[in-house]
Amino acid sequence: MINQNEATTVESPCIRNCCLDNNDICMGCFRSLSEITQWSLVDDVTRREFLKNVTKRKFQSQLKFNKQDKSRLE
Repeated sequence: MINQNEATTVESPCIRNCCLDNNDICMGCFRSLSEITQWSLVDDVTRREFLKNVTKRKFQSQLKFNKQDKSRLE
């Protein structure tokens, strides 16, 4: 039988490509350094909040990259 807590555990977004930018954001998973260090200590509700931050950061990063790429073509 599957433990209900195990079935609902939020997976880490870590892709084992760890490199922090100047703002202490991992360029692999887009978590902040504090989110990375707290991950194993927090509940799934907090982890989902972290993942919302990850989604926002990833989107912002893609926009920035696309803007830079577009300016190179001009």
